Amino acid sequence: MSGTSEGSTPAADLDRSAVTESDISTPPRAGTLSPPAEPPDYRSVFTAAPLAMAVVDREGLVVRANDTLGALLGSAPEELAGRLAADLVDLASDARTWHAYREVLRGRQARLRCTRRLKCSDGRSLWVQVSVAPLPVEEHGVLLSVADISERRELQARLRHLQMHDPVTRLPNRTLFFERLSAALEAESYEHGGTGRIGLCYLDLDGFKAVNDTLGHRVGDRLLAAVAGRLTRCAEEAGHARTSTPLVARLGGDEFALLVEDSTGTEQVADLAESVLTALQEPFDLSGQRLSVSASIGVVERRAAGTTPTALMQAADTTLYWAKADGKARWTLFDPERNAHRMTRQALASTLRPAIERGEFALEYQPLVGMEDGRVRGVEALVRWNHPQFGVLTPNRFITLAEEDGSIVQLGRWVLRTACRQARRWQVDHPDEPPIFVSVNVAVRQVWDSDLVADVAETLAETGLAPHLLQLELTESAVMGSAGRPLQALRALSDMGVRIAIDDFGTGYSNLAYLSRLPVSVLKLDGSFVRGFQYDDRDADRDAVRDAVRPSPADEVIVEAMIQLAHRLGLTVTAECVETSAQASRLRRIGCDTGQGWLYSRPVPPDRISTLLVTRTCGQS
Repeated sequence: MSGTSEGSTPAADLDRSAVTESDISTPPRAGTLSPPAEPPDYRSVFTAAPLAMAVVDREGLVVRANDTLGALLGSAPEELAGRLAADLVDLASDARTWHAYREVLRGRQARLRCTRRLKCSDGRSLWVQVSVAPLPVEEHGVLLSVADISERRELQARLRHLQMHDPVTRLPNRTLFFERLSAALEAESYEHGGTGRIGLCYLDLDGFKAVNDTLGHRVGDRLLAAVAGRLTRCAEEAGHARTSTPLVARLGGDEFALLVEDSTGTEQVADLAESVLTALQEPFDLSGQRLSVSASIGVVERRAAGTTPTALMQAADTTLYWAKADGKARWTLFDPERNAHRMTRQALASTLRPAIERGEFALEYQPLVGMEDGRVRGVEALVRWNHPQFGVLTPNRFITLAEEDGSIVQLGRWVLRTACRQARRWQVDHPDEPPIFVSVNVAVRQVWDSDLVADVAETLAETGLAPHLLQLELTESAVMGSAGRPLQALRALSDMGVRIAIDDFGTGYSNLAYLSRLPVSVLKLDGSFVRGFQYDDRDADRDAVRDAVRPSPADEVIVEAMIQLAHRLGLTVTAECVETSAQASRLRRIGCDTGQGWLYSRPVPPDRISTLLVTRTCGQS
């Protein structure tokens, strides 16, 4: 008989209830009239007891064993006498249990109780609970009792299997997956062998909800079980030539995971993800119903040291989101830089509103210059976020976030008031110069979620700026198809005297019909047209031509046509992204009214605009 240990736990409580020859007899109580009973045959009681027992001396040798213990161990009771009890029930296999057993033998510990798995001579395995307790002092030994708990352990194992496995797919469930993942990331799992790396494929079925909704949950469950089968085969094939097979688990719904312990690198996990995509491409035949399904997979592979289950799953979840956002039916590898951008975006979103209240925003101004005389006619206000952690941020880093969470309304009001106040200050500081207008960008959500007309009227009254010195810019896609409240707001602003400009004109729907319906004053040509201009060699700087984007004759024709159309409608035109004198020269010849770009000036603080007003012209910066 040999044994292996599991769950050895010495007990600290004193328990002298074990059956021995010396404590079976009980003297009759005084005053009892019945005659004394015949003394029982103590040896026969011990021998026939249903609990397997043995008396062990202080040296650890079996003094005598009962028939039940002999039957349990497959030996005659008399053959057990004189043998080491520790060998019979495997008490010496681990240091903790062996020490506790020795302490009980020496009378220094009250009791030992542990669980052991014993292998019988006939090949059977038994789970037993072993108890060792001291006998009365006069007996000079301990009582060893052994209880067969195999059936109870088997029931526990079945219950644990049910608890740890998904009933639909029979795969390990979320609980078992995280148990395995946590164990794999413990230092002792990789410090003394293996690659020290871990990989994870986290996948989600594309369009599974539609299957459930149209065909019912019964078909959906069959599909999940079929997918589980293919994933299992992929894992088995991947582990064929390796020491371990990836763990396949269903984490819930239509989400599955394949855990690669001791990963050999990104290539191994990527190959596994590719094999999964290939396996799922074949249609599923479910009782005559032919279904096709694809999956999006997030792939993460990294060193186990320093990684936690939470961090690994967060990375996998993020990467799965990327795979879906990139078009589904693909796997995507975790990218630390892309994740850092996402984390930065989240950090910005969470601090945007407080930043407005703390005054972390500032405005810079880019001149809008007359093409004929080079004089500053107006400026566009461009907001900057002086972030305490990320430095100065341009609008493309946070405006979309502000539109998503609605803080664009609060930020837009601040920009409007600050820009109008500054425009009025320039007018007061330079009374001898023609006043310049200020152009402010307006998001669609500002029109829908606030009373823009009231905000503008209040701001103009508060700052004293004339309405015609304020220009509001909206993108072409924002005003396209305007009706109801947006159109009413634009008309009310135009009636007030405020100029309305269409920003990035030519990149949206390119439907010119709305120009006759909207109260628009200015078209701002998108910079992509200007960058693709064909230059005239007589006026263009040769180096500028060589360094420019490849000329596009079509762009020049389109720009000239748009300028002519705008002028026929009574509109003025501003060209954005003017960067070379050649571009400016050609734009001037085809009738463009104003230009904006680095040829004239980058966005600058308000004091720099004051200098430009004094010099009256704006040249290349």
